[in-house]
Amino acid sequence: MLLDRYTHPEMGQLWQDGYEYERWLEVELAVAEVMAKRGEIPREAMEEIRTKAKVNPKRVLEIEAVVRHDLIAFLQAVVEEIGESGKYLHLGLTSSDVKDTALSLVLRDSGRLLKEDLTELRGALVKRALESKYTVMVGRTHGIHAEPLTFGLKLALWIAEIDRQIERLDHAILSVSAGKISGAVGTYANVSPEVEEAVCKHLGLETALVSNQILQRDRHAHFVTTLALIGGSVEKISTEIRNLQRTDILEVEEPFATGQKGSSAMPHKRNPIICEQVAGMSRLLRGNALAAMENIALWHERDMTHSSVERVILPDSCILLDHMLRQMTKVIAGLKIREDQMKRNLQKTYGLTSSQRVLLALVEHGCMREEAYAWVQQNAFQAWEQGQDFIEVVSKDARVLNYLTNEEIQSLFDLNYHLHHVDDIFRRLELED
Repeated sequence: MLLDRYTHPEMGQLWQDGYEYERWLEVELAVAEVMAKRGEIPREAMEEIRTKAKVNPKRVLEIEAVVRHDLIAFLQAVVEEIGESGKYLHLGLTSSDVKDTALSLVLRDSGRLLKEDLTELRGALVKRALESKYTVMVGRTHGIHAEPLTFGLKLALWIAEIDRQIERLDHAILSVSAGKISGAVGTYANVSPEVEEAVCKHLGLETALVSNQILQRDRHAHFVTTLALIGGSVEKISTEIRNLQRTDILEVEEPFATGQKGSSAMPHKRNPIICEQVAGMSRLLRGNALAAMENIALWHERDMTHSSVERVILPDSCILLDHMLRQMTKVIAGLKIREDQMKRNLQKTYGLTSSQRVLLALVEHGCMREEAYAWVQQNAFQAWEQGQDFIEVVSKDARVLNYLTNEEIQSLFDLNYHLHHVDDIFRRLELED
């Protein structure tokens, strides 16, 4: 499992050996209860199992060191606690009946925690989006000034993406919320399908329609790739913040705590380290997604090549994304938005962000588009090269003045024009003040 520095208690405890053993015991007891109701296990034995069954993780590891099989070691440790009636545990089952069904419980619980994290991030984004709904800044395409937008719209874009990710996560949780109690190759040779259905219902899991020795790993790949997709969205947000925090731009800054240091050599540094950390972790998630897809194709009714991979990628992916989402929520909640710098940056290109408005106005007044484009481009390049205000250059172009009055030209440089559909976009997302 990942380093403690990235592991938060709520998620970390789901992936501790002790928690895993408790889920194994939960499955074993559920099977025994169903069998007892069906008369396949004596009631007295079930009472003793129910009363005495418990798991000692330390004892499991001691036995595993000898038998070199984790589920057998677990069973032996539990039977030691129960006594004679312990012989009725695991009747007709194979290890994967217990382990895969229990793993589904852990993945489901992990997914639910991640959904809570995503919802928290969305809430932080909504709050800041409403605050900066009309905060004008320059939009950039290819890294170059394009046209004005608002910082609130940038956040709204992220909110819509997070909404899609929540929907994807819901589907992924459903995909892994499945159990199987079907025996060594999925034929129910020594356990009834009715037992499987009752156990899965009790555990709140879907019953796999068909299985072999294991639950099929497309389910797990779906889950891990979904986490990687979510990680990609978090990385996207972090990358934008990092770019906007560059000294040359400096329109936002991630939180910087009192007493925090940015560099051992340069005391002035305020680096976007949280966003950088998150971006790096997203790379790990994508690697884990590839490994999860490699696990889909196994030999015949099952081989064990997936097992060692999952011991790493499943806990690590859940713990990583949990940390990433928590960190990004802190960044968004504490993000410093530098409105004055946004205004200054808008002015750096001398009003060139209104070039399309000039072009369209010329066309609307009868000028051919290609001709109008050439004139506007010539004026734009002149303004840029000579450091002149674009509006002044345009206002002195006789060709333009044949179509537009000075008053009409002035109106084309009104920044508020670019904001007239901001409310419409926010309403689409049902974001209201």
